[in-house]
Amino acid sequence: MKPPVETVRVSERGRDILIKLKRRTGIEHWNVLCRWALVESLAKPKTPELFSGSPDSNIEIKWNTFGGELSEVYSLMMHLSQQSSDSVRSKLSLQEYFKAHLERGLLLLQKREDLTSLLTDLPTSQN
Repeated sequence: MKPPVETVRVSERGRDILIKLKRRTGIEHWNVLCRWALVESLAKPKTPELFSGSPDSNIEIKWNTFGGELSEVYSLMMHLSQQSSDSVRSKLSLQEYFKAHLERGLLLLQKREDLTSLLTDLPTSQN
């Protein structure tokens, strides 16, 4: 299945959040934290707003690195989620839909007081 993006790009605001999350969790790799953010956002029933915040940072992750051995699963999740969401109404492309989920997920992770449940509940493969 075609991935939603070839290269994952994180905003400046997202980069700042990732730096804080790395410090709080001890997770060294951006891709793991970004996967957590995506899953965190996809778990919410409402479609995120189109991201139009800060410009992209220098963090770029190839899709296969982002998804690791489950990159096909993440692609499928994005396609199915977009099809079943209200994004048709808002006309988000798959790339915009992915970016909106990633950025919202980073904000959601930042707001969590306790991230220890993530360390045991979500996959942490560092591929």
